[in-house]
Parts: sequence; C-alpha cells; structure tokens
Amino acid sequence: MVGLYDESMLPEMLPIYYTRLFPQNIFCRWLSCGSSPQPLSNRELSFTLADDVYLRYLSICNQKELQLLLQKKCPHKLDIGAVYNTKPSIGRHDAVVLSRELVFDIDLTDYDEVRTCCQEAKVCEKCWKFMVIACEIIDKTLKEDFGFQSILWVFSGRRGIHCWVSDYEARTLDSPGRAAVADYLCLITGGDNQNKKVNLGSDNLHTSIRRALTVIDKYFDQLLKDQEFLSTTDRLDKMLKMIPDETLRSQVQKSLESMPETSLERWKMFQSVYENYSRESSNNNRKIRYLVEEIKIQYCYPRLDVNVTKGFNHLLKSPFSIHPKTGKVSVVFKPGNAKNMKLDEIPSIYSLLDDSSPDNAQHEANMRVAVKNFQEVVFSLEKAEAIRRRNDANISLEF
Repeated sequence: MVGLYDESMLPEMLPIYYTRLFPQNIFCRWLSCGSSPQPLSNRELSFTLADDVYLRYLSICNQKELQLLLQKKCPHKLDIGAVYNTKPSIGRHDAVVLSRELVFDIDLTDYDEVRTCCQEAKVCEKCWKFMVIACEIIDKTLKEDFGFQSILWVFSGRRGIHCWVSDYEARTLDSPGRAAVADYLCLITGGDNQNKKVNLGSDNLHTSIRRALTVIDKYFDQLLKDQEFLSTTDRLDKMLKMIPDETLRSQVQKSLESMPETSLERWKMFQSVYENYSRESSNNNRKIRYLVEEIKIQYCYPRLDVNVTKGFNHLLKSPFSIHPKTGKVSVVFKPGNAKNMKLDEIPSIYSLLDDSSPDNAQHEANMRVAVKNFQEVVFSLEKAEAIRRRNDANISLEF
C-alpha cells in the first residue's frame, strides 16, 4: 500500500478499515439515540458499492448486524437516512418518515463565484477558511438562537462540511419548521445572473446578523489577502456591480482603478469613499446603510444547500465513511477547532492501514481524536435523551 492513494485498492482496504477502525459501537449508539423513541431497525442506511451499485432501505437491529453487513457488502460509501414507522427494508413502500436529524450541507463548490484559489472539486488551506467561517456562524446560531446542543460536525471527505443536529426538538421538526430554520440561516439569495445577492434593508440589524459579521470580521482581512477579491479588473467589476447607487459606484471605481491591485488596500479605500459619501447626505446613508456589511456577507457568509436541510428524505454521508475519490475519512471535529484543521493531516484510509506511510503516526493520532470527538457528542446526546424520557414518564404519571 506504499505510495499515493489508488481508488482501485478500496476493495482490499475497506474490509480491514471497517473491522479495525470504523467506530461501530459508538456509531450504533448515535443512530439509536437519533432514532428514539423508534428502534434502531427503523433507521434507513444506504450503501454505494463498487461500480456505483446503489443500495437503499437497508437496516440493522444492533452492532452485530452492522458488522456483518459491512463485512458482506464493504460499501465504498455509507449514507444515513430518516427514521420510519417501520423497518424500511421490509415496508418501504408504505413507510412513513417519523424523524430525521436536522442536517446542513456546506460545499465549497457553492463558493466558486467568490473563491479564486480553487474551483470545483479542488480545495486548499486558503479556501478552507470559508468552511471555518460557516462552521462558526452556524454553530453559534444553532446554540444561541435555537437552543440546540447535540450538534455533530463532520468533514465531508473532500471539499465541505456536514452538520447533524440530534436534539429531539430538531429531529421531530416538520418540513415547514426545517424550512424556517434554513431560511433563517440564508442571507445570500439569487441566481448566477444576480449581481447583488444580499439585502439587509435600512432597519437595525438582527442580532444573528451582527454576530455573523463579528465572525466574518475575524477572518476578512486574511481572506482579502488569500483570495484577492478585488485584484483584477474582472474581480473589481464584480464588486462594483454590488453597489446599487450609481454615483457611489462611479466614485469607488475611479478611486480604486488608480490604486495598486492589492485587494486589502483597495478595500480600505472603498470603505473610506463609502463613509465620505454617506456623510454627505442622510438620504445617501439610508439607501446604502449596510452596503459594506452586505458585501462582506456576499463574500463570506455560509452558503447552504437548503434542500438538504428542508427535506426528510435526503441521504447524507455517514461520519467515518471513506470518500472514494480522495480516500479521506469523514472525521468528526469540534467547531472551535475548525480553524486549526490541516487538510493534509486529515486521516486517509491508505495512511491508516499502511504502517510504512510517513503520515501513519500523525493520521492514527488524528483518527483517535476524531473518534473521541464523536464519543463526546454521543455521550451528551445519551444523557439528554435519558433526561427527556424521564421527564416524559413523569408527565405521564401526573395524568
């Protein structure tokens, strides 16, 4: 197994990975809590096998059944679905979805209109900062605005992150409730042909938006240096099209085109021109009161795949699944540590199984940390579920 990752070797590596390294016990405990009050067997699992053979509506009753299923099928990809009113492998045609974690999917390809270092499937440390910002903003919002606590963050294995909210109140949200949460978290709207995609109005900003801007401000200068949003004529033109006031746009364009191409210096000049223009007239200020904030948000705010969040039936890759294209493990990480993650230090199946790999020791240690992170979330969820069941029992006794 010495050398670079080769997808054709997955059939040889996966049986060993699932037997030795996949955290089967804690995985089943997590799914069981997320299925409660239904049994684990009512949860849908999905496998993608070699040659893109796709198996849906699989189910297990316990860890032993999971172990046998993994050994028998050796999925190249493992996805998790909803909890049904019956065992999905038996009654899938008549099954009714009862619950599902509230999930969020953030993918760097949705940032392609603003990131300049990479495009499509490529990702680097520079554009990873977009994921850091998304993680911090969403995690804070879920905890502070909605009161959720059982939140699991997972690296997708290639170019994004997934968030699973397992609180009972989140799992049992109906479709309108999920749509409301998704809409609350969406500030960027409009298709490819729309230049300005953020409109905050002229009223006082909501607390959640101010909090998001506080997160963005921590990273914005560095992102300007890394991404050079304003360094070329085309990039500058994109920013100018976000300015709705024609007079201000003309002033900004004139000032910036005569400056050096460094985005950070151009941004500072833009802010200066904007502030002077706003001071000239209160009418100007009303129309573009939050223009600076709107542009920052359009560059940096989380870009969610809202259909994943709104729907019950969308499958999402399991924690500790292997990404078949990269070989990387979908590791669990703490939101506060997202900024310290190094993409080349994320464990891969080949480095974990190849003792001679130069990354073996580092990746094994990082895998242990990822499993520990998973355990901490599951233990907390189990405690919360025990309290909820006890409270429900006490309410029943009172009647």
